[in-house]
Formats: sequence, C-alpha cells, structure tokens
Amino acid sequence: MLGILIVLLSSFVLSFHNITVRVLFAEHLVLGLFLLGGYVKPDLPHSFLLMFMRMLLVVPLMAFLAPKLYPSAWKECQNLFHRDRRDVLVQAFGCGVLMFVYVASLYVAIGLIPTGIAMTLFFTYPIFTALLAWQFFGDRPTLFRWVVMGIILVGSAFTIPQSTPTQNSYAIAIGILASVGSGVVYALYTVIAQKCFEKLHPIPFTWISFATTLLFSGMSLLFWQLPYTNLAWTPLWIGGIFSGLVSFLGHILNNIGIRSIGATAASIIGSSSPALTALVAWLIIHETLNTVQILGIGIVTLGIALLSGERALIKRSHHPN
Repeated sequence: MLGILIVLLSSFVLSFHNITVRVLFAEHLVLGLFLLGGYVKPDLPHSFLLMFMRMLLVVPLMAFLAPKLYPSAWKECQNLFHRDRRDVLVQAFGCGVLMFVYVASLYVAIGLIPTGIAMTLFFTYPIFTALLAWQFFGDRPTLFRWVVMGIILVGSAFTIPQSTPTQNSYAIAIGILASVGSGVVYALYTVIAQKCFEKLHPIPFTWISFATTLLFSGMSLLFWQLPYTNLAWTPLWIGGIFSGLVSFLGHILNNIGIRSIGATAASIIGSSSPALTALVAWLIIHETLNTVQILGIGIVTLGIALLSGERALIKRSHHPN
C-alpha cells in the first residue's frame, strides 16, 4: 500500500512539472492572479533548452542532497567502477540514455501531431512494461491486473482533449511512431530500473540517469541555432528551478516506488499522470475540465483503488492472521 501511495505521489508531483512547462510555452492566468508564460516557442529546440536547464539545476542539487538522503550514495557510485559492478554501471547509464530518448521522442511527436493524440499514445506504456516484465522477470500479469490496466488507460485517455490532425499523412505517421516509440522506451527504462535496483539504491541510480540526460540534452543544443540573447532568462530560470525541484522529487519517489512494488504496478499507477495533470491544471491555471475529463479522473481513481485492493488481498493471503 505504501509503495502505491509513493508512486501516486510521484505522479502528482510531476504534474506540477508538466504545468510549469505548459506555462513557459504559453501564457496563462496562474491562480487567477498572475498573467505569466509564453516565454519560448513550443518547438523541439526550445524543449531541449528547457530540459537542459532543468537538469543543469537538478544534477548538482542531487549531488548535494544524495549523501543526506542516502549516506552510502557516493560509495555505491565509486563501487560501480569495480570490475564486478560494471554491469550495474552500464544499466544505470543506459537508463539515462533511455530517459533522454523517450523525452526527445515525445517532443518530436508533439511537434508533428496534436499533443492530445501524442500523449494518449505515449500512455499506452504500461502495456509494454507488463510485457517486458513478463519477459525479463517472469512477472506474468493476472487477468485482474490487465483489466485494471485497461481501466486506467481508458480513464487517462478521457482526460486528454481530442483534436483533428491537419498535417500531411507522412508527418502524422512519423508522429504516431515517435509517440508509441517513446512509450516503448519508457517501459524499457522502468524494467531495466527495476533490475538495477536489485544491486543499486534508487538515489545514486537517479543521479546517474539525470547526469546522463544532462550530458545528452546539452550535446543536442549544439545542433540548433537559438536566439539566446533575446530570451527572457529570468522567468525561464525561475521556471527551470521550480520544475527542476519537482522533477527531482517526483523521479526519486517514482524510483523508490518501482523498487517497492515493481515496474509493472508502478507503470500502471503512473499512467494516472494525465488525469492528475488535468486536475492540477484546473486548479492552478484554470484550464476547464469537461464532463468527459471529470469522468476520466473518476475512472483512474477507481482503477488505482482496485489495484490497491488487489495488493492488500495478496499481502493478507501471504500473512494470514
């Protein structure tokens, strides 16, 4: 039960990151008081810039806090360079590469097809996580879990506004492949993370993943010509600091949750992110929730409650009074 709450809290915290990025891309009335946002164009180069700024803050912050959160963090990192620990180092570095790839793929998808469609396709990732966990760990999903997974995915889809693509069929096809591919890569990230957590604590693992993402997002900026002198750096850095903090907390909670309940269950609960983002957006920037979106939030809540009930019954069956 605690693991489920941790992953759910992670999704809630990360929803604030999504809202912050949305405000940086488009002007909104925040809390009904402040008109903020629209500081950069919602395109791929500026998305990489925001990703780089976020990681530029998160990586040193986590380097400072890691020993306080987990005293053996740096000792574990040093041990990764021993010959018998190289496989764990490769897994952690690989997850960092996967993190960058799935975010980059999702940005490409959003650039080519409507955001609602891209996000809907991305949040099919629990299906791929379940299949990969079944393949690698023999964690065969129960029929009940498949049903719950479907309930949460349907509820998440209901929270996303639908729109009609206006681009050519080739661009739409690439966008669809990129969004589905992003979900597949994220599913692989969660499964490898679960395997890595058998030998490495989530704190040093998360720092390695973030540092790798920082490296690759910085390298990606070398391929773009951005008008750096004309950017509103003060609000961008404020947004970057806030999004970095919530991203740091959200990913730490998510990785602890994966270690606690496994990649499959964590990914099912994590698919509630669109519903939570819609709710937070309604509270913070007053984005309207229509009847279908409200229904979707209710469906997701029901799915999470059912999953929580299943795990409680399993635990009770293994430890009867």
